[in-house]
Amino acid sequence: MSQTTETIFSKIIQREIPAEIVYEDDLALAFKDINPQAPIHILVIPKKPIPQLAEAESEDRDLLGHLLLTAKHVAEQAGLQEKGYRIVINTGPDGGQTVFHLHLHILGGRQMTWPPG
Repeated sequence: MSQTTETIFSKIIQREIPAEIVYEDDLALAFKDINPQAPIHILVIPKKPIPQLAEAESEDRDLLGHLLLTAKHVAEQAGLQEKGYRIVINTGPDGGQTVFHLHLHILGGRQMTWPPG
């Protein structure tokens, strides 16, 4: 289900749409979610347009690792390392994905329940 159209996230990367950016490097961008599901809800996205995790390839291995380490760094910056946080990657419509540009949700600042969703 590849969707190659421009997304709201690609427009944020290109600075066509404003976002509260909390971290940026050559490969990734992190910004606060505009519809937070926890007291702290930050999205980490790759600058490379990968529509969803199911479409990542072996050539994306280093980028995927970078995204996880970036999420760790951003969570630490947000003060979440002591009590913990959740990282979520929604994939496809049944996984709850609504924007088809791979993104990691960092959720924290409250107790997370299980099972999710």
